[in-house]
Amino acid sequence: MNETVTQLEEIWTAAMKKMAEKLSAEPDGQRIIDTFFDGSKIISIEGNKIKIVVSTKLAAKVIEKSYAGDLKSFIDDITGTDFLLEFVSKEDVGEEKSEEKKGPEFFPEAYLNPNFTFDNFVVGSSNNEPFQASVMIASTPGRMFNPLLLYSESGLGKTHLLHAIGNSIKEKYPSMRILCISASDFVDEYVQYATGSKEDNSLAKYFREDVDVFLIDDIQYIVGKKKTMEMFFVVFQALVNKGRQIVMTSDQPPERLDGLDDRLRTRFTQGLVLPIQRPDVDTSVRILRMKIEANGLNPEDFDDEVINFIASKFSKNVRELEGALNRLIFCTINLNPTKHITMDSAEKALKSLSGAKEDKSALNEEKIIAKVADFYSLTPSQLTGKIRIARISMARHIAMYLIRDLLDAPFSKIGEAFGGKDHATVINGVKKVENSLKTDPDMAIAISELKRRLS
Repeated sequence: MNETVTQLEEIWTAAMKKMAEKLSAEPDGQRIIDTFFDGSKIISIEGNKIKIVVSTKLAAKVIEKSYAGDLKSFIDDITGTDFLLEFVSKEDVGEEKSEEKKGPEFFPEAYLNPNFTFDNFVVGSSNNEPFQASVMIASTPGRMFNPLLLYSESGLGKTHLLHAIGNSIKEKYPSMRILCISASDFVDEYVQYATGSKEDNSLAKYFREDVDVFLIDDIQYIVGKKKTMEMFFVVFQALVNKGRQIVMTSDQPPERLDGLDDRLRTRFTQGLVLPIQRPDVDTSVRILRMKIEANGLNPEDFDDEVINFIASKFSKNVRELEGALNRLIFCTINLNPTKHITMDSAEKALKSLSGAKEDKSALNEEKIIAKVADFYSLTPSQLTGKIRIARISMARHIAMYLIRDLLDAPFSKIGEAFGGKDHATVINGVKKVENSLKTDPDMAIAISELKRRLS
């Protein structure tokens, strides 16, 4: 039987009421109740056995000897079932109680951020489709778009949507078991499981039996980890086969996740893959107004020119917008208090921030190398070093090509940026990319995306 704690309490309360009525006729009836039954309760019903905990081992012996028959009769009448009663002391169940307090065996830190909901997600042309897909999935989890993969640069709202899906499902389907974690959590959990530092439970079995909705952030972090990807494939298949919903986020689409297991790549794309773009100015304006209200301020206290300025100047992502707004609020409320925020006060508050942004945005060889390395999940030192693995060599040639194309740098200077390579090596690398652009559409897409990120 799977009675709830409330049902167990109701059964015992009714039984104890009958017992008190019976003992009330005895001179020491109330003293017996207070002495031997105080703090007693039913702690479990398993099959035809009810386990009752009392204060001490002595109380358990007294009740079992003198009052078990009456209690059994009362409980059988209340439940309509023939039960066997077992009396134990609090000391006897100490270990069981401590085990009840233990957290879940896997992913004990998993949680849904209640602050991320559909209601406070600002929708615009850059994220309308991902938003609509997320709402549909939350309405009917597991029935369509399974899996859903949302990808974008950092700070554009994919994590917000991931948690919003979970919060919406939790509200509509309270009985559904939702697991929301990051891919790094999955890696850590698998390492502990695989090395035996966890108890001998099956991680795959946990997902099959205890997860109805699986939300995982930054899936790119499992790429290149062969054993982790193998376990994720097992988990993925188990959940999909049972009609359980999977939602993932990534910084790149599956075809750009270099090193991803081909089986996973195929299955990631069998559902729905959607990008989230950078917010346009109108969407950024609405985000700023929402953030202003969230800070307990009135958007009317900000000149429209100020909001439009921030929206156009700091619209790379939502985090950048929020950072600029926080800087403005800090300066105009704490440092130089003013009731109405004008363009003049905004320019003064954001001068250092915008200046740093402009300096940072100045394109140079180092920035291009770093951006290409990040795009291909490499380090800048791998690009500028001497390793000749095909994947690294290709990324190195692309970085050379972009430096030549965007900065019009001399071949000799490009060679210096790559550890002193001679100009002939650089020319050869640039030509390889130029030739690939004529015949390889994937190369064209990669170059276009890198130029967009560098713009």
